[in-house]
Amino acid sequence: MADGSDTTLTAEQTSGEQAPHGLVAGLKSFAAAHGGAKAVIEYVGKRGARIVLVGGDGEWGDQFAEDTVTAREACAKAGVTVENAWERELMDQMRPSNDLWRSMARRTMAR
Repeated sequence: MADGSDTTLTAEQTSGEQAPHGLVAGLKSFAAAHGGAKAVIEYVGKRGARIVLVGGDGEWGDQFAEDTVTAREACAKAGVTVENAWERELMDQMRPSNDLWRSMARRTMAR
């Protein structure tokens, strides 16, 4: 068998399209409103990629992109640092709102 394969996916592959301007603007807006931001990109199958943002103030939110390559490009253009995984320090920084806690409790109690 030959070394390498032409069907192997690599991190160096690039999307044929640029990151959508609305996505980049949304990431920049979140980062500006929350004292900077870090992101974790999660692959969610056919739906694309979820960009979970954690602001410097502990607030968090998310955006969706067509794929992980587009998500990384958008974060780079917006100046948002992408973390490779959910590290403990990033999780400790998150501060869910009371409304979120209440909504999660209703879902648990309803089951």
